[in-house]
Amino acid sequence: MLFEPLTAISSIDGRYRDLLEQFSERFSEFSLIRARIRVECEYLLALSEEKKLGIRKLTAEEQDILRDLWRISIDDARIVKAIEKYGYGGILATNHDVKAVEYYLKLKLAETSLADISELVHFALTSEDVDNIAYALLLGDVLDVELIPAIENVRKNLADLSEKYGATPMLARTHGQPASPTTFGKEMRVFESRISRQLEQLKKTHILVKFSGATGNYNAHTVSVPDVDWQIFSEKFVQQFNTKSEIKLELNNAITQIEPHDTYAELFDNLRRVNTVLIGFSQDMWRYVSDGWITQKVKGGEVGSSAMPHKVNPIDFENAEGNFGVANALFEHFSRKLPISRLQRDLSDSTVKRTFGTAFAHSLIGYKSLLRGLGKINVNAQAMLEDLQAHPEVLAEAFQTVLRREGVEVPYEKLKELTRGKQVTLADFSEFIDGLSVSDEVKKRLKALRPENYIGLAVEIAKG
Repeated sequence: MLFEPLTAISSIDGRYRDLLEQFSERFSEFSLIRARIRVECEYLLALSEEKKLGIRKLTAEEQDILRDLWRISIDDARIVKAIEKYGYGGILATNHDVKAVEYYLKLKLAETSLADISELVHFALTSEDVDNIAYALLLGDVLDVELIPAIENVRKNLADLSEKYGATPMLARTHGQPASPTTFGKEMRVFESRISRQLEQLKKTHILVKFSGATGNYNAHTVSVPDVDWQIFSEKFVQQFNTKSEIKLELNNAITQIEPHDTYAELFDNLRRVNTVLIGFSQDMWRYVSDGWITQKVKGGEVGSSAMPHKVNPIDFENAEGNFGVANALFEHFSRKLPISRLQRDLSDSTVKRTFGTAFAHSLIGYKSLLRGLGKINVNAQAMLEDLQAHPEVLAEAFQTVLRREGVEVPYEKLKELTRGKQVTLADFSEFIDGLSVSDEVKKRLKALRPENYIGLAVEIAKG
């Protein structure tokens, strides 16, 4: 069957393809092949600048050839895959993806003046040296261009809601029951603050990489060219990739064949925390819609239910919650699995790394769904106020606390007797206050309390 979004097995390549825009340019088999070729080309350039290797000096034109080789087309990537799977141009199938990249580059260099140094492609390396830097570049790119800006947009929306509705009183709930009042803006600030903290950590991410050969000891490097300080060479080589991305690469020399992936786990745990915060936010927004405290703008032609014409469902918040859950399941597996490898290396990490893009894609779909949902809401301040005023019992905390300050005996117990499990009114509280042995000033202050003005410092907290 012809491949298209309708025939895709995965929803990210099918139903949600239009939400991902250029995501496949950032994280796909094509982008991985391109990143691997880039690492190999940059390495050949770095080798050419190391005088102790005895390589002839490359011309400016030859250097440009190497810098341009990694800017491949889909047809170029198909050749790499053909070398791996079927064989190509006299090369038998490698059944090895990185070796296929090496052979592809040698084919390309054979057509240029660089043919005489083509055997230095992949010199002294193991495939993981190329692969782990390639993945690090993809991670940095997708975070910089896709995920961090999307999360930042969510944060900005939360900050705007905090500012706009900082003084909008709202019934709070603890254990699902009416509790001391808050404001809608303050509750939005809570989520904004949590996301801000995770964003700051995300922007400081460093990914450890290795570039030291088959078992991490520079064995082949030192036996072939012992005069080069390969650790310094590798450090310099890795640092050259840190020019644009906020996500920095850092050389790790204490490794096996693979870098242990601890920084991968830290990154994925960070993203999982972001998504977990936003799952909580999505669920709260769902409840606010359910209570009528938030309404959703109606779009012509849209249907909320196949049976009930009146419905406007909170589908964007539900969609976000579901996608974050899928992403987090993968992130949790990455963090648990990748730092563990048998002895000097087993290959199970390679299979797992190929699903990174799936987790990122579901996260991005979630962020975009949230933004779409936030763009369709109106805060029904009047409904919030009416529901709050329908629960004057939330003032019991205020009364018993003031009475403690005034030295009244067992005030908590008195308010418990008055309110617990009962439907009380402001008139009931007024009568209760009249019977207290406290000053007229205190009685006046207590009678002035209303659920809508018993909001503490919520307005100040909402301002941040």
